[in-house]
Amino acid sequence: MKACLTSSVALVLLSASGVAAQQASRLTVGKPVSATLAANDTLRYELTLPARHFVAGRIDQDGVDATVTVTGPAGARVFRGARVGRGAPEAFAFATDSVAGRYTIAIAPATAGSSGVVRVQLTRSERAATTPSGKVDQAAAQLYPDTPGAVVGVMQGGQLTFVKAYGAADLTNGLPFTAETPTNIGSTSKQFTGFALTLLASRGKLSLDDDVRKHIPELKDFGTKITLRHLLTHTTGYREFINLLLIEGRQVMEGDYIGSDEVIKVLNRQPALQNVPGAEFNYNNSAFSLATIVVERVTGRPFAEWMREEVFLPLGMTKTWVRANPGQIVPHRTVGYQAGAFGFREVRDLHASAGAGGIYTTPGDIAKWMHNYKTGALGGPAVIKEMTTSFVLNSGAPANYGYGIFIDSTRGVKRWQHGGNDVAHSSTFVYFPDLDAGYVVFSNYQGVPGGIAGVVADAYFGQYMTPAPQRSSATAASGVDVPAATLRRYAGKYQMTTLGDLLLTVEQQGGGLRLQLPGQAPLPLRATSMTSFDVVGAPAKITFNAEGEGPAQSITFNQNGEHPGKRVEAQAVDLSRFAGRYFSEELETIYELSVEKGQLVIRHRRFGPAALTHTSGDNFTGTLPVSQVVFRRDALGNVTGFEAGNGRSRGIVFERIPR
Repeated sequence: MKACLTSSVALVLLSASGVAAQQASRLTVGKPVSATLAANDTLRYELTLPARHFVAGRIDQDGVDATVTVTGPAGARVFRGARVGRGAPEAFAFATDSVAGRYTIAIAPATAGSSGVVRVQLTRSERAATTPSGKVDQAAAQLYPDTPGAVVGVMQGGQLTFVKAYGAADLTNGLPFTAETPTNIGSTSKQFTGFALTLLASRGKLSLDDDVRKHIPELKDFGTKITLRHLLTHTTGYREFINLLLIEGRQVMEGDYIGSDEVIKVLNRQPALQNVPGAEFNYNNSAFSLATIVVERVTGRPFAEWMREEVFLPLGMTKTWVRANPGQIVPHRTVGYQAGAFGFREVRDLHASAGAGGIYTTPGDIAKWMHNYKTGALGGPAVIKEMTTSFVLNSGAPANYGYGIFIDSTRGVKRWQHGGNDVAHSSTFVYFPDLDAGYVVFSNYQGVPGGIAGVVADAYFGQYMTPAPQRSSATAASGVDVPAATLRRYAGKYQMTTLGDLLLTVEQQGGGLRLQLPGQAPLPLRATSMTSFDVVGAPAKITFNAEGEGPAQSITFNQNGEHPGKRVEAQAVDLSRFAGRYFSEELETIYELSVEKGQLVIRHRRFGPAALTHTSGDNFTGTLPVSQVVFRRDALGNVTGFEAGNGRSRGIVFERIPR
């Protein structure tokens, strides 16, 4: 069975025991082969492939949610995928690099006891790419016309040097994702808000050292000055209103309405600041929402209108809009998708996201925006320098963040970058100021292959960077084979100390790991080294810090900055002491806590039940929307209430309701 370099390879379908289940059949690119995936069984397809070869394919699922794992000639895993949902196709792609020989594609039910029919087909069988565009094209091979998609753009000197779109922009109407399709870039929008205030300051309309209450006098006075500069650098001490509304019980991720004026109402109920202004970087959408209000009051025009007429159109960004609310029509835009139990489902954008997010744009327009960083044609060099200089915290430490943009370097090259997520959309924005060049990856689904951005960076800009650790192309695309004994050392629960004591759970499953993020479906981890893993389906990474032969005692979670986490072990505690009803005057909402099957469970009338895990003393962690609970006691040791939080909003007081 030898693979052709054209359109087909021969495969043998084997049962879990390795006995041939059907005759060898030639699987031609584009022609599916159906098979029954029995409960607790595994289908295995074997391919004999030459070196430097690339294979991509898909598994359509009927009645079963499957996982796919590809192993190489020596048994090393080169790919593992587990997209959530029975109706969504499971895609795979890998390259053999210099390792010729027999490769095995294993397909198993994601849930024990489930079964159904799968249709397996190859979609590509070709030489591994050697050109930058070819490498990107193969990295995106898992995106198909009937799946949500993405667009990749590479920019230099204000021009697109490469742009290509993949997948669908609108599954309902069968519209493809194109280079000209406006898409939601989420928090990547923050740099535009930072530019807006800096531009207005340069025109004498305001000062970045103004007290925010000068422009929004109805905001609560916390007894200390909070400046516009604090707004743009995530250092205000305000609660983050979206996360706070989640704790209140608002179903934000399901499209619950949030009024544009709600951020002021939320902050005015906050009893005290979470930190001294300027002392702590705490990523905060409230501040950027307030910034849009400042723009509107200073200019006397709606934020979306002012941005289009004063920023976008002067730069020639004709396909860029601020979407003020999810009902606003953006011509030919993408639709956002999540994976559900029966395939992809359409979801709405966040309400009240303008300023913090909400911008729809294209790679072509972003190329013009990037070039303005170099030329300062709009605003002037002083404005660009101001907004791209790292803010310095009160301690004297750099925040590595300007006004809506992260300031750092990668492999020796200076970088200005930001990622973005809405409910479904995601974006990566990277600009190298010394090269006047950069790239973007925009998607309408957060489950797109997470390695695309890294492939773009290496393929187009690796020549300017210090060398990366050498890995085979199969490893680069699909992961490192980590021994099962090492994976066991990594499995456990980790308390994220800079994310409001959020509890992340790492589970060993089969030959790999998966991450349980609070309130979300489990996501597979793909090893990039013996200690580092990409989170499949999210723009995040995890590094395990292990010494000796024992369990890893800490991790570093990288998403919008580095966040340390420490391993926590379950401790014996009398949970009945914490059961009861609790009321928050700030949120005007009630939680009920009870002990069920040996766990402390929290409920709200609009969510729950959700288990709380004891970490130490009176401290518990849980899933979103409440990831941190610290109980309060009186002088006699009686539980009187607790403080709740979820990282960006914390210290929300709940008082125990007497029985």
